[in-house]
Parts: sequence; structure tokens; C-alpha cells
Amino acid sequence: MIEHRLIERMVALLKKEAQTIETSGTVNFDFINDAIDFFKVYADRCHHGKEEDIFFKALATKQLSTVHKIMLEELLQDHARARDLVSIIDTVKTRDLQKDPNAKGELKERLRELVALYAVHIKKEDRQFFIPVMEYFSEEERDEMFREFQAFDRMLIHDKYKTVVERNEGGSQ
Repeated sequence: MIEHRLIERMVALLKKEAQTIETSGTVNFDFINDAIDFFKVYADRCHHGKEEDIFFKALATKQLSTVHKIMLEELLQDHARARDLVSIIDTVKTRDLQKDPNAKGELKERLRELVALYAVHIKKEDRQFFIPVMEYFSEEERDEMFREFQAFDRMLIHDKYKTVVERNEGGSQ
């Protein structure tokens, strides 16, 4: 849940950027590039990665209530939709750079959609899901998940840049 606070701060910046696009018609491409990187690496790979690869997998071994099963599926769908929106924003940003007359409006709308998605998603996770489902785990299981989260974080930066190097090695041969 601590990671949600940083994501909320970036979401607030996205909201502000969408308003700027609407009022001035200008796009801060440096910010958009930073936001795309933030959502791909921090929000998705780091945050959603820990949820999906560790927390949700551990929950899958438990006898969840129907309500929690449904909510878990909704959260996974939100993650998938967020990935799609970030990909669309990246594509639309490129179109705007090429001066597509419709791109700014679409960029503004996708930013707003991502803002709305995360506002509901984080509230659902924080207030309706995370605390109640922790009851499915023993203290030892929770401690083990925390250790796995820490190990995941330690490896993230190494995995990211190993992939960058490998991708470029493959492209230059």
C-alpha cells in the first residue's frame, strides 16, 4: 500500500497534464515519457509484478470467499487495462510527435482514463481487498511474502537493464 502513495502522486501529475493539454493544446513530451517509464517500470513491473507474481499467487492457494475471488479477478483486469492504456499513450504520443491532428485529444482522453482507473483501483485494493485478505495468511506466511517482495525489488533494476542490454545485443548482430 505504501507504493500506492507514489503512484497516486504520479496520477495527480497525469491529471494536471491532461488539463494542460485541454487548456493550452500543448503536450509536455518529457513528462509523458517519464510517466510512460514510471507506469511501465514502477507501477506495472515493480508494483503489479509483486502483486501478481507473489501476493496473488499466494492467494490462489487459499480458499477465498466468492467476494474476494471476484475482486481478485477485477484487480487483474485493472492491471491489464492499465498496461493497455500506457501502451496506447505511448503510441498516441508518437503520433502527436508526427503532428497527427487527432492525437492530442486522444492523448488527453487516455490520460484521463488512466487517472480514473487508478483512482478506483487503488481505493479498491487499499480499502476493500488487501486488509481483509491478509487474514487468509499466517504471520509466518506474511513474513515470507514480505521477504519475497524485498528480493523482488532488489532484482528489478538488474532485470530491467539486463533486458535492455540483451535486446540491443540482439539488434546489433
